[in-house]
Amino acid sequence: MSTTQPAPSSAFLRVLTERGFIHQTSDLAGIDEAARAGRLTTYVGYDCTAPSLHIGHLLSIMMLHWLQETEAGRPVVLMGGGTTRVGDPSGRDETRKILTVEQIEENKNSIKEVFSQFIRFGESGHEAAMADNAEWLTKLNYIDMLREIGRHFSVNRMLSMDSVRLRLERDQELSFIEFNYMILQAYDFTELHRRYGCILQMGGSDQWGNIVTGIDLGRRLGTGQLYALTCPLMTTASGAKMGKTAAGAVWLKGEMFSPYDYWQFWRNTEDSDVGRFLKLFTTLPMNRIAELERLQGAEINEAKKVLATAATALLHGAEAAAAAAETAQKTFEQGVTADTLPSVEIPRGEIEAGLGIAPAIVRAGLAGSNGEVIRAIANGAISVNDVRVADKARVVGSSDLADGVVKLSFGKKKHVLLRAV
Repeated sequence: MSTTQPAPSSAFLRVLTERGFIHQTSDLAGIDEAARAGRLTTYVGYDCTAPSLHIGHLLSIMMLHWLQETEAGRPVVLMGGGTTRVGDPSGRDETRKILTVEQIEENKNSIKEVFSQFIRFGESGHEAAMADNAEWLTKLNYIDMLREIGRHFSVNRMLSMDSVRLRLERDQELSFIEFNYMILQAYDFTELHRRYGCILQMGGSDQWGNIVTGIDLGRRLGTGQLYALTCPLMTTASGAKMGKTAAGAVWLKGEMFSPYDYWQFWRNTEDSDVGRFLKLFTTLPMNRIAELERLQGAEINEAKKVLATAATALLHGAEAAAAAAETAQKTFEQGVTADTLPSVEIPRGEIEAGLGIAPAIVRAGLAGSNGEVIRAIANGAISVNDVRVADKARVVGSSDLADGVVKLSFGKKKHVLLRAV
């Protein structure tokens, strides 16, 4: 397996290489040749564990976008209606919560909406397809599965895979149902090859073992040559896992994480990450990105605004991105409370009775716990209506309402309106 990439000849791999998407490949030359010929039908799988994907999924979605844009092949989005019933153990210390079939279906239908922002779906050429592995996994007979598929798997090798080995080394329980996940994912690859002609599976680097297991199963079942390509798992320059905020995950659905919050997330990028994120999470030309990377000092904030607007436009549309940028400008540069700030509705009676500052900040989604708020107050980071809070016993009350709202702030860049209803 190769982790170094010679200069590719296909537009697809050139884009992925220069933008920093590639972590590992099984056969770079083979992938390059198929992409150059326009026959690199490729899939990425997404389990339906929540009503939305989060920003951790965005790298693989962008890779599907570039596959289509460069006309290297057909993208196939695989919804894990079947595998979600099992739970992927990769990168986890505990068993995933078992969801009901109804919950999985609801999540699947909710998740689907995101992809149309990045790729075009249709029935011909390089238009994307969407599949659901419940179509074949739920119809498998267990005994037949063991005889026809399971016999090709070595338990010794399965135990050596990171998704299993790391869990066992940490003395964390691994259920038998999770142990079977890599078998199902491997079988998906062969089934998608049969149904759609998929020859490449892409995913995060934590999926490497599962993907190459699928390649090996395909070889044993006579599919011909299959390929693997993974992207790096994203961390910030400071080493933090990317995509987490005090309020939780950065979701890709506007109902769960507003376009304004999404814009602010990118605006708050660390200085040393701006160039990398422009390459990965926007479609701006490389020469424009090079110009932005040259900005230094206070000017780098302009590059962050470009990143925030371009990334938000990709997911939520240009109008929502422009509105978020305008709201930010009014809030931070003009010192006004913009009506388009994210808002949380609170019963008017609670505010009139007096709501403690710590629970108010937590309910606004600006912090994860009362303790975090108290520490932030000690550091001068909490404000009510742009006035710094010095007392942890501060109460948000009716006197703080202006036109029915109270502006709460955590630091200089995170603001939410409490709206009395």
